[in-house]
Amino acid sequence: MTPEPPLALLAELTHRCPLQCPYCSNPVALAGPGEELTTAEWAGVFQQAAALGCLQIHLSGGEPMARRDIVDLTAAASAAGLYTNLITSGVLLDAPRLAALRQAGLEHVQLSVQDAEAGSADRIANLPGAHAKKLAAAALVRDAGLALTLNAVVHRQNLDRLPELIELALAMGAGRLEVAHVQYYGWALANRAALLPTRAQLDAATATVTRARAALSGRLVIDYVVPDYHASRPKACMGGWGRRFLAVSPGGRILPCHAAESIDGMVFPNIRDTSLHAAWYGAEAFERFRGTDWMPSPCQGCEHAERDWGGCRCQAFALTGDAAATDPACRLSPHHAVLAAALEEAAGFDGSFRFRRL
Repeated sequence: MTPEPPLALLAELTHRCPLQCPYCSNPVALAGPGEELTTAEWAGVFQQAAALGCLQIHLSGGEPMARRDIVDLTAAASAAGLYTNLITSGVLLDAPRLAALRQAGLEHVQLSVQDAEAGSADRIANLPGAHAKKLAAAALVRDAGLALTLNAVVHRQNLDRLPELIELALAMGAGRLEVAHVQYYGWALANRAALLPTRAQLDAATATVTRARAALSGRLVIDYVVPDYHASRPKACMGGWGRRFLAVSPGGRILPCHAAESIDGMVFPNIRDTSLHAAWYGAEAFERFRGTDWMPSPCQGCEHAERDWGGCRCQAFALTGDAAATDPACRLSPHHAVLAAALEEAAGFDGSFRFRRL
């Protein structure tokens, strides 16, 4: 079956970042500046993405503002006809650069926050003063008239302040809030014991989101991404492997999801020698987990197979060592017990982090 064109491209422009968040979705083995695609190479990626059918471009990292050519890259994405979204920590954003980005065609900013309380936020980012810079960045975006999404990554050490995070999104003037529970691969897997929430925290957070959606309808859209460690059924990670989304890493690897590099042994094509079209429609790495034919029992033939698409392949690999295994989030998985073991480990952990560093 021929896949539909992807809706969006995540352009991971760099792994450089002034923050050291312990749940960063970048791979533990980070790419250095010398490996990054050039301005011209990225411009070619954007043209290919538009030709492939992508509608949106997410300029991400690391911290995309660490690229000196970020204005040129934004202009190239806009010139390709893509809706441009900057995913940023905000700590390197100032008024002149934002004005230049807007002039270059930037349409949307997604700003990350680590907590609603400054001391905790700065501790999680491991950067003193980071939270204050984010508040200033949000004010700049609002004053520039750009659409703003607030991305709040939540976990055991900040989840109890979810009501305050919702209030923060309103105060910042965000039109959308992503309440994104940490997903456990890469740096987050290395810090899982410090980050996993309790079931009581998760239930309270879900109730908070439900109430807030009802109370704030028409004012704030709230997206809610839950963790799998308390689940009995896996979610359709990224809408299914290689179905609606692709990413390009700083060094040019073409990926079916931003975490796919965490799967040891998989070979992904590189934009320096393979086109996006050829990767999307023919690369073995993209075909490997598409559809349902690859699924083992009990996924094969399950009534949910074309709803959850087998769950998360990165999570299956992280927890079982086999990317083709049934996602342990499913209660029918022979590996489901590893989630309970992880929760038990987290319950006795002191909460210290292994911070993300190049």
